[in-house]
Amino acid sequence: MISVTEARAALLDLVSPVELEVVPLAQAAGRVLAAPVSARRDQPPFDASAMDGYAVNAAEVELHAMFKVIGEAAAGHGFQGRVGAGQAVRIFTGAPVPEGASFVVIQEDVSRKGDLITITYAPGDNANIRDRGRDFRSGQTVEAPRLLRAPDIALLAAMNIAEVPVRRRPVVALMSTGDELVMPGATPGPDQIIVSNTFGLKAMLEAHGAEVRMLPIARDTEASLRMAFALAEDADLLVTIGGASVGDHDLVAGVAQSLGLERAFYKVAMRPGKPLMAGRLGDQAMVGLPGNPVSAMVCGRVFVVPMLHAMLGLPTEAEVPKQAPLAAALPANGPRQHYMRACWDQEYLRAFDSQDSALLSVLASADVLLLRPPHAPATEAGEMIDYLPL
Repeated sequence: MISVTEARAALLDLVSPVELEVVPLAQAAGRVLAAPVSARRDQPPFDASAMDGYAVNAAEVELHAMFKVIGEAAAGHGFQGRVGAGQAVRIFTGAPVPEGASFVVIQEDVSRKGDLITITYAPGDNANIRDRGRDFRSGQTVEAPRLLRAPDIALLAAMNIAEVPVRRRPVVALMSTGDELVMPGATPGPDQIIVSNTFGLKAMLEAHGAEVRMLPIARDTEASLRMAFALAEDADLLVTIGGASVGDHDLVAGVAQSLGLERAFYKVAMRPGKPLMAGRLGDQAMVGLPGNPVSAMVCGRVFVVPMLHAMLGLPTEAEVPKQAPLAAALPANGPRQHYMRACWDQEYLRAFDSQDSALLSVLASADVLLLRPPHAPATEAGEMIDYLPL
């Protein structure tokens, strides 16, 4: 059995960044920027009014000063002339500040009669102008790698970038195994259960940038498993669920080895999730997850998600745990690193009484995974404990 740290390092060694592709900006949200991109214009592209008001020469701005309105400037429709002494241009938010003007007196500080305005309230020192390039300048770079969120997409659009170089979505094939499994919506036999791991892992991995293919359930025969392996040949990563232990009906490891699996390790000193297997099948990485639902989901969170990050070119440093106080005492931990399901109790974290790796209802109610190192001593209520958000 190897440690969690050793297993994580071995898994990251099995994968490398996938290729680049160029996608339209409208399809880039949630993708990973793979190369730097640069702004193609200044933003704003001109000195722009930050308020509705009147554009005047700043040197003339004082209480009770009067100006003659000579025109109007609106967003998309600038004033083409020049503002001279004693003159003003009616201006609206986002409009270009006309030549000769250097201050926008907001409309609330002005009274107007016909074409004459008078500053009736002290306008203050803020010129109410957004200088050209205040947001960004032409040539300013957005660096990669970067997970593109909604604000990033808006920024790239403002930079006049219509297409974006991103990492291809890694293709992950999910293979659930076992005669006991049927799909949701089917009628299970008296000895069968509904497959759940595949759906939970699909949701998790897609949220982290993968293109996930759910393979048909592989039955507990070599022929069925070989067919499932064949269907996954073009995936970047194959994740099997169940059947990787050493029981008489656990055939995955044997079939994989007969197909050329170069195994990196088997068994990790953690709970839930000890029977974890990994290796390479030719150019493809393979991870064999435990069949217990919570074990599979925890191993997906701890191991498979970092593998995806590596394939997307994102940083792969180990996640730094957060800390919070415990709501109730915990006994000393055993020899394996324990990922305990817990929930928030105000500002405290409370571990669930049952940590059975088959209880999906507990996992669904959990907010975090408490991290308990091997042989960690008993922890009292109020003491700080490490955790990973779920």
